[in-house]
Amino acid sequence: MAGLGFYGWPEACWMAAAALALDWLIGDPRWPTHPVIWMGRAVQALEKRLRRRDGLSAAALRRRGQVLAAAVTLGSLAAAWLAVAAARFVHPWLGYAVNTWLISTTLAVKGLKQAADRVAMPLAAGDLPEARKYVGWIVGRDTDRLDEPEIVRATVETVAENTVDAFVSPFCFALLGGAPLAFLYRAANTLDSMVGYKNERYLDFGRASARLDDALNYLPSRLSGPLIALAAWMSRDLPVSARRALRSVRTFAGRHPSPNSGIPESAVAGALGVELGGVNIYFGVPSERARMGWPLRPLRQEDIPASVKLLYRTSYLLFAAALLAGIGLMAQG
Repeated sequence: MAGLGFYGWPEACWMAAAALALDWLIGDPRWPTHPVIWMGRAVQALEKRLRRRDGLSAAALRRRGQVLAAAVTLGSLAAAWLAVAAARFVHPWLGYAVNTWLISTTLAVKGLKQAADRVAMPLAAGDLPEARKYVGWIVGRDTDRLDEPEIVRATVETVAENTVDAFVSPFCFALLGGAPLAFLYRAANTLDSMVGYKNERYLDFGRASARLDDALNYLPSRLSGPLIALAAWMSRDLPVSARRALRSVRTFAGRHPSPNSGIPESAVAGALGVELGGVNIYFGVPSERARMGWPLRPLRQEDIPASVKLLYRTSYLLFAAALLAGIGLMAQG
């Protein structure tokens, strides 16, 4: 049984596919408040309570960070479980609807497209200041002096990396455990984005959150490489190479400091025939990021919509797989 005991595998597959279709059509909900915002508020409130005392030892910070990670992830799982359970109690079809809608809020395929489009449109119009502003919404590096190729690189890297974080991982967890497991994953990912930094403030306190996010993304990220390559093979309308995408993963993924992010980034870089990574500036300090792919040509504006098309076609593949699996499992049952 899937969905933490609520639904069988065929139902889980169909609801995950329906949730993805809902994300394609609607994207992130404006009302009610997006669940990730509530997760972020919970992280902020708990961090404030757990760090009330100054001068905590590294070991104490690690323990408190573990409490934070457990409380936010398990609390998110419990909230989704209770919501689905309450809906099922009212009517089975309401349970299906609530489970599907909650899963859709953990996916962000359309949201990623919209974020990339916000950068691409002013870039196409030659408005670099506006493009820099919008790329600053999706990356942590300094953006006030980025030229056009660097704006393109930052956007393509974001789309590539978040192919896993915003789609493949939550979709896989939804298949395994419905909205509750998808919420647990999304909470872990939110924790990592807020406290999973290797700086003075979070090196110890955020360690548990960073490691949990790495662990949860481990298998989905390794699935993403072949999926992106298959999406490239399907993309006859784009100048991309599936074979080069796979070769790029084998060659470059291990160079990335993250055990997971290098896989989708290197796959997209290889597919497009460009080099991602390089020197980023954080608070005025240069930082060399692992370089992914071969610079067969310079980065150009067209690489942003191309990376978005690879993201969408990757999502089509998992959508089709979920539907076919649901049909096959129903036929067997």
